[in-house]
Amino acid sequence: MNTMKTNLTLLFLLVMMISCQPKKSDSIEMSVAEAAKIDNIEDCAADTVKATAIFWIDKVETKHCKEYGFVFPSSDIYDGLGAVYDYGQMGVELKNNIKKYWWDSMVLLHENIVGIDSAIFMHPTIWKASGHVDAFNDPLIDNKDSKKRYRADVLIEDQLAKYDDKINKEVAKAAKRFGETFDEAQFRSTNGRVLEHQTKRDALHTRFAKALNDNNLDELRQIIVDEEIVCPISGTKNWTEVRQFNLMFSTEMGSTSDGAMKIYLRPETAQGIFVNYLNVQKTGRMKVPFGIAQIGKAFRNEIVARQFIFRMREFEQMEMQFFVKPGTELDWFKKWKEIRLKWHKALGFGDASYRYHDHDKLAHYANAATDIEFLMPFGFKEVEGIHSRTNFDLSQHEKFSGKSIKYFDPELNESYTPYVIETSIGVDRMFLSIMSAAYCEEQLENGESRVVLKLPAALAPVKLAVMPLVKKDGLPEKAREIIDALKFHFHCQYDEKDSIGKRYRRQDAIGTPFCVTVDHQTLEDNCVTLRNRDTMQQERVAISELNNIIADRVSITSLLKTLQ
Repeated sequence: MNTMKTNLTLLFLLVMMISCQPKKSDSIEMSVAEAAKIDNIEDCAADTVKATAIFWIDKVETKHCKEYGFVFPSSDIYDGLGAVYDYGQMGVELKNNIKKYWWDSMVLLHENIVGIDSAIFMHPTIWKASGHVDAFNDPLIDNKDSKKRYRADVLIEDQLAKYDDKINKEVAKAAKRFGETFDEAQFRSTNGRVLEHQTKRDALHTRFAKALNDNNLDELRQIIVDEEIVCPISGTKNWTEVRQFNLMFSTEMGSTSDGAMKIYLRPETAQGIFVNYLNVQKTGRMKVPFGIAQIGKAFRNEIVARQFIFRMREFEQMEMQFFVKPGTELDWFKKWKEIRLKWHKALGFGDASYRYHDHDKLAHYANAATDIEFLMPFGFKEVEGIHSRTNFDLSQHEKFSGKSIKYFDPELNESYTPYVIETSIGVDRMFLSIMSAAYCEEQLENGESRVVLKLPAALAPVKLAVMPLVKKDGLPEKAREIIDALKFHFHCQYDEKDSIGKRYRRQDAIGTPFCVTVDHQTLEDNCVTLRNRDTMQQERVAISELNNIIADRVSITSLLKTLQ
């Protein structure tokens, strides 16, 4: 089947194109060299990035996600609440499947990892001990003309990305010019324009990293001035000074104002694991190395909340803290980097869509840190962080609580404070990355078009739609029989409204991997037409074989097996 496809992440891969026309291909993946074969490459990467992001937000956020019940603006009838969203009937199913994939990959595939569910409200001293009260800040800068506020570090990171875009543009043009004989590595190391852009990028990166590590707010502002970074809204360079802003929400607990205690909505779930680690270790008879996993809500007063559900004030985290013997932490850090990247790649969106990004500035508690970034329609963005947190958190809680929480190692016959490797993934960002990669518009050979969500079958909200060809002659009753038999195994949906073609399109739009059509012949031979979402191919199969055919393909187990 040949179709014309437009994938929103592919649009960013072709970021140097002014006119992102669909490419005739059976694959949505494209290398830099392949992209270079397309005409219309011009000098406007940054503008196209912005246009692509706006296009994506319009297509996916305001239309598709809301129209098909994935994500709604919170408090919608009251005109919404900034950077807060609700998940609809399809969105919550997809979100729950993402969480199950993560949870099972942790606690089922690793005998030394268990789970907990800690409270959102915790003793306020916990956040003093963790450093969040004093150090959980973002560097913010205002543009005096637009009155808009930005994170200073993000403005500089965007400037670094512009240098990368210029380099990639030169590479793409050269690849087009030289064809199959093109040696990309040699070109990058010898071309004058590439070397010029790379030198500027490296100098900026070195200066930026030093300013972050020194917490030098004046230098961050000076970098913005020297690089002539403009406000995206006003286009001016009229900037204020850079200031720190604490991100924690606070509230009060108590029956009277005089007796109330100031507490915080947790900005991360990790601290609930740390203060419970010894409880879990003792009651579970755990031996180092072992891990504790948790899924839960966190809250951050993001001033620069943007890009749909990518950065929200209320969000959900999936975190695992892995406790190891001191001195072995960097080996475990490397191991967990590999494990977590494999988990992401198993979803099948292409290896080129992922990359590591080592931190320029380490958090106060870390001796190593990296992000796994995914290619969103608005660039490579973090979806998961892996950090070597040393023994900072446990040592701080021991100090502030006055209680010993050291681990006794029976093999060494000594007590010590374990070091910790953290894997932290945002459920909402993971949801966003999957939606952006799965959303596809196709122009079919017969002249029709369709919007399809090519979700991994195991994550799809609905696994099977059962459709009677007509609403009479006993076909609805037969369709109900099929659903009643299969609904115990996976999520099924009954659909009898509109023509069969419109029903197919409706199921494509929510990512249903399989559809079954019950027709008059079914009443005679107990066979149905099974349709595949991605290929649109149809085959006649026996009703008795449906579970055997579909169950394994749509189960989380099928994904987990690829991780072994």
